[in-house]
Amino acid sequence: MPHGWPDSARRPRSRCSRARECSKRGDGNIVHLEIGEPDFDTPAHVVEAGVHALKTGHTHYGPSPGLPQLREAVAAHVSKTRGVPCMPSNVVVTPGGKPIMFFAMLALVEPGVEVIYPNPGFPIYESMINFCGGTAVPVPLRESNQFSVDVDEIASLLTKKTRLLVINSPQNPTGGVMPKEDVAALVALLRRWPDVMVLSDEIYSDILYEGEHASVLQHEGMSERTILLDGFSKTYAMTGWRLGYGVMPEALAAHVARLQTNSTSCTASFTQIAGVAALTGDHGPVRAMIEAFRGRRDAIVDGLNSIRGFRCLRPKGAFYVFPNIEGTGMKAKELQTRLLEEAGVACLAGTAFGSHGEGFLRFSYANSLENIHEALSRISKFVG
Repeated sequence: MPHGWPDSARRPRSRCSRARECSKRGDGNIVHLEIGEPDFDTPAHVVEAGVHALKTGHTHYGPSPGLPQLREAVAAHVSKTRGVPCMPSNVVVTPGGKPIMFFAMLALVEPGVEVIYPNPGFPIYESMINFCGGTAVPVPLRESNQFSVDVDEIASLLTKKTRLLVINSPQNPTGGVMPKEDVAALVALLRRWPDVMVLSDEIYSDILYEGEHASVLQHEGMSERTILLDGFSKTYAMTGWRLGYGVMPEALAAHVARLQTNSTSCTASFTQIAGVAALTGDHGPVRAMIEAFRGRRDAIVDGLNSIRGFRCLRPKGAFYVFPNIEGTGMKAKELQTRLLEEAGVACLAGTAFGSHGEGFLRFSYANSLENIHEALSRISKFVG
């Protein structure tokens, strides 16, 4: 079991520059619960595959869509886990998952087009929609609905201008999971809107604490209008390797590969060889990591629910909690700042993930139980 943060995981995101500066000064021995990456090392057999690849010449350009052996491995993995046929020609491998978001939106979004996206949600969705000239249409994720999307609310937002719907389950920042009945209801709705594509961000699909992952891709006909985003950063603790992929209709994959040719050229070849090992090798380290996350989740949820002014749902996936802090009488940004400066606990305001995140904080429990308990003690003393 890992203890604390490895050196590679000690870099707070830019939104937490104040936390970074506090850490540099040594102020308050900051407990970092703001960073969205596993604190585990990449599994040893994956590292060994990457090192062997470097030593055996995988140091040159590769095909823009990805190495054939990784595209084949991804296709086999998606076919098995989603229960639908997937061919290597449907797969584009990218340096991380963000390029799939960006390339998909570059291919589909233009001025006059509307894109529905979750709010609170990964902030890159909205920024990329805006960059491409589209109109960003938020669909609120509500605590009262376990942070799953409300299909009726999506129905009320769909118009003739809607080109793309973005969904994310398990979800960042809430840890919410769309149950299979909600996914089925969403698919039934989308059948009435055949021109709307779906970008399904499933980067946390393996980090589940109950049940099985439900994907729109599993439903008949949806493979023709779905862009599946997945990758290796979260499941295999490979954030620094920069390795993700998209699965999409073959015709769209050709355009996305062309966008990659004109931007990143290709994904690092030795990284892709490591990805093959991750998908096809021993998943014991992944299972152990998820069980560790389960224990941490329970500890932080129970702890937060014992603190005055906090109310926290037990997330069913990912490694984040999203407690309601309205009972403290403070706005999210104020409480984020005060927890950092007065209690030495770094977290993120819910508003970092959209306007509907007001009244919430996001804590990542990708940290040791010891540090989580220390953070809870500090928060409790701060609130009083």
